[in-house]
Amino acid sequence: MTARDAEAKDAAGAAPARDFIRQIIDEDMRTGKWAGRVHTRFPPEPNGYLHIGHAKSICLNFGLAKEFSGQCNLRFDDTNPAKEEVEYVDAIKEDVHWLGFDWEDRLFYASNYFDRLYAFAEMLIEKGLAYVDDLSQEEMRAYRGTLTEPGKDSPYRGRTPGENLDIFRRMRAGEFPDGAKVLRAKIDMQSPNVVLRDPVLYRIKHVTHHRTGDTWCIYPMYDYTHCISDALEGVTHSLCSLEFENNRPLYDWVLDNLPVPQHPRQIEFARLNLSYTVLSKRKLIQLVTEKHVTGWDDPRLPTLSGLRRRGYTPEAIRDFCERIGISKADNMVDMALLEHCLREDLNRRAKRVMAVLRPLRVVIENYPEGQVETFDCPYHPEDPSQGSRPVPFSREIYVERDDFMETPARKWFRLAPGAEVRLRYAYYVTCTGVIKDPATGEVVELRCAYDPATRGGWSNDGRKVKGTLHWVSAAHAKPAEVRLYDRLFTKENPSEGKGDFKDWLNPESLDVIADALIEPALADVAAGENVQFERLGYFCADKDGTPQKPVFNRSVALRDSWAKAAGR
Repeated sequence: MTARDAEAKDAAGAAPARDFIRQIIDEDMRTGKWAGRVHTRFPPEPNGYLHIGHAKSICLNFGLAKEFSGQCNLRFDDTNPAKEEVEYVDAIKEDVHWLGFDWEDRLFYASNYFDRLYAFAEMLIEKGLAYVDDLSQEEMRAYRGTLTEPGKDSPYRGRTPGENLDIFRRMRAGEFPDGAKVLRAKIDMQSPNVVLRDPVLYRIKHVTHHRTGDTWCIYPMYDYTHCISDALEGVTHSLCSLEFENNRPLYDWVLDNLPVPQHPRQIEFARLNLSYTVLSKRKLIQLVTEKHVTGWDDPRLPTLSGLRRRGYTPEAIRDFCERIGISKADNMVDMALLEHCLREDLNRRAKRVMAVLRPLRVVIENYPEGQVETFDCPYHPEDPSQGSRPVPFSREIYVERDDFMETPARKWFRLAPGAEVRLRYAYYVTCTGVIKDPATGEVVELRCAYDPATRGGWSNDGRKVKGTLHWVSAAHAKPAEVRLYDRLFTKENPSEGKGDFKDWLNPESLDVIADALIEPALADVAAGENVQFERLGYFCADKDGTPQKPVFNRSVALRDSWAKAAGR
C-alpha cells in the first residue's frame, strides 16, 4: 500500500480500490503465478528525449517492482538505427536516475539479442510461419485491406521454407537494397485484426547502428523484438500504453511459436494526455528541429529535461503521476494539476528571497544619506532550519513598477500618492511624491518617507497597513535576467481536429526580462537551485547564467488555479 493509499484509508476508514494492474498482480501473487515474482521493464526507444508521459510509465514500472519486492529493467529497444543516437541513450539514463529510480545491473539493449532474434526468425521460416515478401510498401498496404475489408495473400506468400531461408540469409548478407524485401509473419490475411495480417518482422536498412556498427543491414521490427526481449529478460508483467492493445495478439503469437523461456503477460493502460502541450515524440521532434523551441531542454517543453530546467522536482513529478493514477480509458489531464504538485513541493523546500522584475526607483527622503542597515531575513518563515541571510537596506531602493498606481483603484493596498505600505522586513513608508519623465509622462521615480519606529515592518501603535511590498536596495542589488514561461499552446488539445498542431503555438510563451534586480544573497546561486521570489512565484536558476548576471526561469506562479477549482 502506498503512502497515499494509507492516507486515504485513514481518512475514509476503508482501503481505497486498487487500480486494475495492481488487482491483476494481487491475483497472480495469490495464485502463485510466476512463483511470486514481479518483474517489469521500462523499454524506451532511443530516438528522442523522455517526456512527462514517459514519467508515468517509469513511475508505474519501477514503482510496482518496489511495491511487490520485485525488479525492473531498463531496456533500450534500439531496432531503428536511422533515428537513434547515443545522445538519446545518455539523456534517458540521466532522466530515469533523476526521477529517483535505479535499474541496478539490469541495463539491456534489444541489440544485445540481434543474433538470437535472427535465429528465432529462421526458426519461424523453417516452421512455415514466416516468408520473404517482395511487395513494395504501397503494394503491401493495398494487399492488407481495411478495417472493413479483408486483406489478400501476397503472390510471394507461397514460397517454400527453403526459398525463404535462402533469400533471408542473402538479405542479411547485404545483397539487396533498402526496401527491396521484408520478412513477414505468416498468420492470417483475413483476420479482423489488421495487425495480424502478416505483419513485417524484418526490413532492410543499410544504416550504421550506434552499438553494433555495420554488423547488420537487416533490423527486426519493434513488435517482433520487444516481446522476445521481455521473455529473455524474465519479465512477468509487460506494461504498455493503450495503443498497443490491438498488438497484444501478435505479442502472444510470436511467443507461442518460439522456444522462449517464459511468456510474459502484456497489460495496457491509458497513456497520459496533458492539456496545452503535445506528448507525441514525432511532434516534439518537429518543434525542436524546426526551432520553435531552443532545444530538447527548452523549459516550455514537457520533456523531463525541459521540466528539470524549468525547476520541476522529481518529487513533484512522482506525486503528479501518483495522483493521476492508472486507468483503461484515455482522458485529458489538466496542466494545472502538474503545476499544483510543483507548488506543494516547492512551498516546503524553496528559499524565500526578494527580486524586482520591472524596477521603479524609490527615494526615501527622510532616511539618512549614506546609511546602510542590514536585516536578518529568514529563508523560510515556516522552516527555521533553512537559516537566514543578511539583506541590506538604504535610502534608495527599487520596488515593482506594478506596485504603484497614481490613481488607485478601489481596494488598492499598494503604493499610491499618500498611501502607506510595509516594506518586507524593513519599515513602513508613505508615498510623498511622484517624478515623471517630462517627455513621455512615465513615472520614473517615487519619493517616500519612512517611519523609524516601524523597524522590522511592524508598528506598536495599532495602525493597520494592508500592503506589503518586496524590494531591493539600489546600491546593493545585482542584475539578473528572468524568463517568464507560459503554456506552449493556446489550445487545450492542439492535436485535436484538422490542421497543423503548430498553428496553436503561443506567441507569448516566453517573456524575457533582461534588467531585473535581485538581492545580493542570490549572486552565487547554483544552476538548478529553486527559490521563491516573494509575491512573484517560484523560480529556478538556469545554466545560461553567469556570476555577473544569473538567469532565472519561472517554474510556476504562486496562484494555484487547480486547488481553487478543486475546492481546496
